[in-house]
Amino acid sequence: MIEVPSAAVGLAKRFEGLHRVPKSDPMRRAHPYVCPAGYWTIGYGHLCKPDHPPITEDEGEAYLAQDLRNALVATLRYCPVLATEPENRLAAVVDFTFNLGAGRLRTSTLRRRVNQRDWPSAAKELRRWIFGGGRVLPGLVARRDAEILLMASG
Repeated sequence: MIEVPSAAVGLAKRFEGLHRVPKSDPMRRAHPYVCPAGYWTIGYGHLCKPDHPPITEDEGEAYLAQDLRNALVATLRYCPVLATEPENRLAAVVDFTFNLGAGRLRTSTLRRRVNQRDWPSAAKELRRWIFGGGRVLPGLVARRDAEILLMASG
């Protein structure tokens, strides 16, 4: 089985961060928070319920590893051509899938462009996914730019 590309792990950590670690918590645990798109999240972008108990950094890493593994499986299911493309292209789409979910990838024009190996058009499609909660989010603009750079460096 293909491993989660290290570049996908790097992107997820960079753009998600280990959020909501209050200085008042002596154990330096991450607490649940509402992300800019309005979802309850903990650790490195792991979806959770509002009453999820705080987690350690190691637990956040474990959630991230599982979430990225799920994103990889979905990415390869919907974009099988990525199994034979350079790892950076796979990493870019895995990060997209991790960030927005397999359902969004499955129904997207991005999926079609990737499977056609039309990389310039795939990059244009990535640029469309910059909204959260109905508004442009600067963090998503930066994240899509980083994914596009990876895809182009394929």
